[in-house]
Amino acid sequence: MNGILAVLFTLIGPTMMWTSYCETGCLAPSAADRGLSVHGSSVIYEGAQIGNELYLRYESGTRYGPFQPVIGASVTNDSDVWVGGGATIEARFGARDRIFAELSLMPGFHFQGSGPNLGGVLEARSGIAVGYAFDSGAKLALSFDHRSNADIYAVNPGMETLSLRYTIPLN
Repeated sequence: MNGILAVLFTLIGPTMMWTSYCETGCLAPSAADRGLSVHGSSVIYEGAQIGNELYLRYESGTRYGPFQPVIGASVTNDSDVWVGGGATIEARFGARDRIFAELSLMPGFHFQGSGPNLGGVLEARSGIAVGYAFDSGAKLALSFDHRSNADIYAVNPGMETLSLRYTIPLN
């Protein structure tokens, strides 16, 4: 992946802000769907599925322009732990705006258990998701993310997860 998702987030987020939010304040706060996401993930390292991950993410009830703050934590079956925070941007479309696409960027800390060496403790998680929002406010999505340290360490193999995500509304 080599940072493609992080680059997309960095390009699309400000573009959405400029084109859709700056009339009322580029980063003006507005209400957002607050929720708790539970991800069941397959961990992929160097092209091979090596285990599973449980990932929990809290989505705040406020958006700043297109950016919604999020925090998350995950643990793999190899006892690797990742904790971080950042933002998501979401675009809705389809009948009644039920289908959505999302990009996220979350710098964080990786604590290695018996899983692969990702190079160091600072590891950013960038992701893309496509899903459906139900009338109740719950969401179901398929997501893919990449973790790496952007070459700040000598070792940077990266790691991916493919997840099925369910978001429980907290509004």
